[in-house]
Amino acid sequence: MHNIAILAPHGVIPFDLATACEVFSRVRVPGLPAAYEVVVCGEAPSVAASLFDLHTRWNLSHAAGAHTLIIPGIDDIDAPVSEPVLATIRAAAAGGARIASICSGAFLLAASGLLDGQRATTHWMAAGELARRFPAVIVDPNVLFVDNGKLLTSAGAAAGLDLCLHLVRRDYGAAVAADAARAAVMPLERGGGQAQFIVHPEPSSSLALQPVLKWMESQLHSALTLEAIAAHASLSKRTLSRRFLEQTGTSPLQWLLGARVRRAQYLLETSALSIEQVANATGFGSGAALRACFGKQVGTSPHDYRQSFRSR
Repeated sequence: MHNIAILAPHGVIPFDLATACEVFSRVRVPGLPAAYEVVVCGEAPSVAASLFDLHTRWNLSHAAGAHTLIIPGIDDIDAPVSEPVLATIRAAAAGGARIASICSGAFLLAASGLLDGQRATTHWMAAGELARRFPAVIVDPNVLFVDNGKLLTSAGAAAGLDLCLHLVRRDYGAAVAADAARAAVMPLERGGGQAQFIVHPEPSSSLALQPVLKWMESQLHSALTLEAIAAHASLSKRTLSRRFLEQTGTSPLQWLLGARVRRAQYLLETSALSIEQVANATGFGSGAALRACFGKQVGTSPHDYRQSFRSR
């Protein structure tokens, strides 16, 4: 039997905690009385969650010897991580346990030092902060989960289900994992990554380039060139590129490409235009060009994106 210990630190997100409890406790394997032994290990006998307190049966010492340690997300990533929690994570790793974090649980895992030099992910809204606080961690905000073998991290909320089902598949195979997925009423694998859920803000009015950005957004259907953008801005191409890098962190043409993809997302969500029509309306010129760029930036196809997000 595989032993699963789920950490319950103060500030734990109940959804993430319950996700791991439900998935692993309900796995069924022919010939085994139970696939997993699951224990929830509280930082204290009463753990303060976001909207209520949790009373746990086991303390942190019961995580010792677990085959897998699950670290759910925490509600406040600015809250200090207690030394007993960090010591539990490090001891589990030293004992050979597999460690998996869900959502902002990556901040606890990173604070232990175990993610240094490793690729990792977390909820897209917190990915930038994770990268800033832990520069030794290679943060990928575009994926649903990352599997480094002994260390795994997932994005937020439903991505915790993806990660748990992935662990079941690693432990007992695809057939058992598919059965667990059916019990959870979700696909065993979801198309695309986290990038398709990211909300991109409008250009800030504080940017000196904001009028140029607004004009570019009004001309997405046109074959804009660097020369045309520079002429509209009354700047040289070199000056324009320098100011774009300073104010947006990217080049004019890369910003234009991102704006076209965002407009395509909007049209796919709100209109009945065909893929070719969306491609023409957003300046890609062909469905093939749209699919290639869309897949690279969003992590899924325009068709699958529409299936997931189109307004009914």
